[in-house]
Parts: sequence; C-alpha cells; structure tokens
Amino acid sequence: MKSFEVNFDGLVGPTHNYGGLSFGNVASQSNSQQASNPREAALQGLEKMKALMDMGFVQGVLAPQERPDVAALRSLGFGGTDAQVIEKAAKEAMPLLVASCSASSMWVANAATVSPSADTADGRVHFTAANLNCKFHRSIEHPTTSRVLGAMFADPEHFAHHAALPAVAQFGDEGAANHTRFCRSYGEAGVEFFVYGRSAFDRRYPAPQKYPARQTLEASQAVARLHGLSDAGVVFAQQNPAVIDQGVFHNDVIAVGNGELLFHHQDAFLNTEHVLAELHGKLQARGAAFQSICVPRDQVAVEDAVRSYLFNSQLLSRADGSMLLIVPEECRSNPRVWQYLQSLTASGGPVSEVKVFDLKQSMQNGGGPACLRLRVALKETELAAVNPGVIMTPALYGTLTRWVNTHYRDALRESDLADPQLLLECRTALDELTQILKLGAVYPFQIN
Repeated sequence: MKSFEVNFDGLVGPTHNYGGLSFGNVASQSNSQQASNPREAALQGLEKMKALMDMGFVQGVLAPQERPDVAALRSLGFGGTDAQVIEKAAKEAMPLLVASCSASSMWVANAATVSPSADTADGRVHFTAANLNCKFHRSIEHPTTSRVLGAMFADPEHFAHHAALPAVAQFGDEGAANHTRFCRSYGEAGVEFFVYGRSAFDRRYPAPQKYPARQTLEASQAVARLHGLSDAGVVFAQQNPAVIDQGVFHNDVIAVGNGELLFHHQDAFLNTEHVLAELHGKLQARGAAFQSICVPRDQVAVEDAVRSYLFNSQLLSRADGSMLLIVPEECRSNPRVWQYLQSLTASGGPVSEVKVFDLKQSMQNGGGPACLRLRVALKETELAAVNPGVIMTPALYGTLTRWVNTHYRDALRESDLADPQLLLECRTALDELTQILKLGAVYPFQIN
C-alpha cells in the first residue's frame, strides 16, 4: 500500500498583523508595529502550496481562525454588542484587542502533534491539539483548531482526536514545532522525536534564563501516552537552553528531520551524542538507516540560523530517494547561510537541491516555511478518508486566490484592529471559506 507525507499548510488569516506578541521570537518582536499586508501574506502562502503540488507532493490546506476573538474579550469583562466589545477593548486595553486579533494560527506547525497509524497502538492516526498556553494570543486557538481538524479528518475508523492538554505551565505544549518523525518509509513504524525545553517537575534539568522554554518534557510524555506510542518508538531530547535564550523558541528553528535524516545545528540539543545514538539504535531496530547532518557553529552561527530560519525549512523526500530543502528568501540573503547551502548540495549527500520561496510577510512575524505546515503521514486508504475539500488542486488554488483577493485588505496597522468592520469582513470571508473547503460549521459565529 502506498503512503504519503502530506503537508497541510496554514492559510494566513485576514487579520495578519505585526503585534509583536511573541516574547522570545526575535523576528516577531523586532517588527512590531509595522504595517502588514494580509493579502500578500495569504498569496505568498498559497504560492508555496501550489509549487509543492506542481512538484508532485500531496498538499493540503488548514483554515485560519475567526479574529478578532470576541468571545475571548467577553470572557475578560468587555460587554455589549460585538462592535461595542471591540470599541471598549480598543479604548481600555489595546494590547488585549491586539492579542485577540492575532493571525498566529497560520503557523500550523503549532496546531497539533500527529502520530501516524503505523506508530500507534490502535492503528489509527492520532491528533492532539496543542494548548499553546505560554502565550495568551495562542492559547485561545485550540478549541477552533480541534473543530477544524475534526472536520478534515472525520472518519473515526482511521482518525482519533484528543483534546488539548491541561492549560497550565507544567504541560506547555507547542505541537509539531517540537516533534518530528523518522522512518524508512511513511507507512512503516518509525521513531517519534519529542524535543522539550524544560522539565516541569524535575529541577535537575537546566532551563533558559532569558526566554521561556515553551515545551515541557511532561507534555511530550503525555502526548506520547495519548497516542499509544511504544517505548521503542519514541526518543525524548532536551533542547539546549542557551539557544532558547538566543531566540530559538521552538526546536524547528534549530533542527528539521524527515525520513531517515536529521538536519540540525551543532548547538541544538543537550547531550547531542547520546541523543543521536538513541535515535540511531531505535531506528536501526526498525530497519531504518539513521543519518544526521550537523551544521558547525563556525560555519553558521546560531544568530545566523535564527535570522535566516535555515532550519525552519521543509525537508521533503522525492521519488528518487533524494531530498529537497525548501528555504525562505532570507537564507539566500545571508552570505554565510547561502555559502553553507551551496556546499551542502554540492557534497553529494542526501540533500540534492535547495528551493527558495519569498515568505516575507510570515518571516517578519517570526515564521518560516516549516512553521506554515503540519505534516501528516497517511496510508493510501487514510488519504482517501480525508475531507477532499482540503486537498490542494489547481482548481482549489484558483478559487482560494480569488477568495483572498476579494476579502483581504492590502494593509493593516494596529489602529485598524479597532474597526468593527474588520470583524464583519473576517466572518464573511470565513463563512465562504468553510463552503469552499467543505468544513461545515467550525467557527463560533457559525455555531452560536
């Protein structure tokens, strides 16, 4: 039976703005208060989706969230009509309005952790929505995320969905941005790699001093239990606290893996030799030949990796066994990173080609190619059970492009978020989108 790794990319929402909400994310903070272009952001993301589809990869779409989140503002004491809620929040607590308007759900690498059926005890694909409780503007995402994922992967014979973990610091869960999977082929049992920033209960583990470690060991362990993963099929590794303090807020900013390959920076992990040895041993037991590419710090400094998002790239397997690396334009603009990438493809190793995409609107808010996609490994029968409305086709690309051009603004500043008309624009667009993607009622305004 054939198997596939499907990239479900997040469709950028109509309220894409630079609120500077993510402490620890250098790009998010340094571009705060600039004017954004939601239309351009969405079109850039769609162009990447179409390009991968044209290259023969199976590509999907994950819908954005309703913003501003009026219900969240109501829960914080703002009352009246929806328009009055927005107006009061803008007057009395603008930072809360900005947070309720965040389009951060575009980075669907944080939407959930996904375990393929080949790894799970019950032979189904398991999804656990991430609680994202480290940041208020992201902690309000998971209820809608769960509904959207449930509408996309609805068949209980093939798919199992778990609620987000308890929304407390001890179980901080940031989803697939701290999770990857290694395997010989996507349909065979693999080894799931969980990377955490700190332990919530064991003080022997070191922790960063400047920026928060968003993923806990205990959250990763809980997800592995919920998904029915075996001890032989998981490896837990701690991220280097020193790189978190340099702006590496998720593991996917310092490492990326696919198939039998881990591409990582020299300073990505604590106890690197032990981590690589455990991955090698467990994959070898499953018939896979693990290999790693370590990028030395004297060739690419952590600062350069963070600014270029070299590791927040997509590592994709081609039919001939070679790998393609999808990187943002910022990698080409950084001389040291680009020189390294040229040497990488010339070395005769597994990465045979690098393709560059312009994702400036996402990059300025702190998210590169890997942030924009949630990877789901599916067998042929499971792919057939996915809601077909969310699988990219030339016709869907054309429809979504027209939809974006119809409904999205081409400039958005913080002051614009106080306009109640923005909420109406967003709801009108999303109501139409659920029909395009055949999702049914997934947004609060459609349900309440």
